[in-house]
Amino acid sequence: MYTKIGFIGLGLIGGSIAKTIKRIYEDTKIIALNHSSDSIRLAYNEGIIDNEGAFPIENMKDCDLIFLCAPVSINIDYLDTLKQIINPDCILTDVGSVKGEMEEAVKECGLEKQFIGGHPMCGSELIGYQNAKDRLLENAYYILTNNCRVSKESYLKLKEFVKSLGAIPIEMTVDNHDFVTGGVSHVPHIIASSLVNFVMNNDKNSNMKTVAAGGFKDITRIASSSPIMWQNICLTNKDKILELLDKYEIELDKFKTAIKSSDQKEIIELFADAKEYRDSITTGKGKMYKVYEFYCDLADEAGSIATIATMLAANQLSIKNIGIINNREFTNGVLRIEMYDEDSLEKAIEILARNHYEIHR
Repeated sequence: MYTKIGFIGLGLIGGSIAKTIKRIYEDTKIIALNHSSDSIRLAYNEGIIDNEGAFPIENMKDCDLIFLCAPVSINIDYLDTLKQIINPDCILTDVGSVKGEMEEAVKECGLEKQFIGGHPMCGSELIGYQNAKDRLLENAYYILTNNCRVSKESYLKLKEFVKSLGAIPIEMTVDNHDFVTGGVSHVPHIIASSLVNFVMNNDKNSNMKTVAAGGFKDITRIASSSPIMWQNICLTNKDKILELLDKYEIELDKFKTAIKSSDQKEIIELFADAKEYRDSITTGKGKMYKVYEFYCDLADEAGSIATIATMLAANQLSIKNIGIINNREFTNGVLRIEMYDEDSLEKAIEILARNHYEIHR
């Protein structure tokens, strides 16, 4: 599809995309720039990229696709230079979780006809090329934003390319993207971090930290993500985040008001509404229960899920639930497997790990 592809930034996402391309299109030439020379050297030694070290940006002049995988501010800094060197048919695309600021910069630079925003909904708390995987995109949603200035042919070509890498392309407007990701990703990270800070600042003699159980750990897990990355997201999606935080405060005030007035009916309705919607996201059914689950990296190949199911069944292990995870931001593994009890969970993990499957708890 594309003969020469450039990368500006070769971290977890950029590195994973490059590895995926090389796995599927081994003859594609890939060159990359990155602030860490170690990542460039490692990618070269692995045969992923064709440059052993840094090079002048002009070397990207004959690329037909360039991924901007650095922080938004750095991607923007490159636009003026790229405009001077890339050919008219070259497409620029980014991978950031905020689109508005990037789209504005593209417009100001006059590159609207050559830019398609992108956001693969996958990743983890881990960062850097050393954690990149060639199947990270597998069955993950990949949002593409169309500014309507790019030709239909170019847009469809990138969409098909993304699909060929194993991802599931979804089209959104820039504004809708930033609102949606603000609601299901950015604000939850802020809430998780603020909850951790709340406990930390009110933890007398570390008693809260000592007794913190699964519920607290589950809801605050994403607070372990990169502070620098989330600083950047908060500053680049500021308007949407502030709008959503105002809306969240209204929801929080509903609980506060109901509890203050001892309104039994309102309290139970608030919890019941939340439970019903949350359960519909997880399994499509009601009842909350302790979950014995793990995640497994899996190639999207015919019979791959059946192989795992057969392997566990041969060891008298019953699977309670199994399914592909399409939105894997900060969730490792493409396949979610749920067992009936802790003993079955541990045995299943042991069996699959012994058969060289990569497992995530």
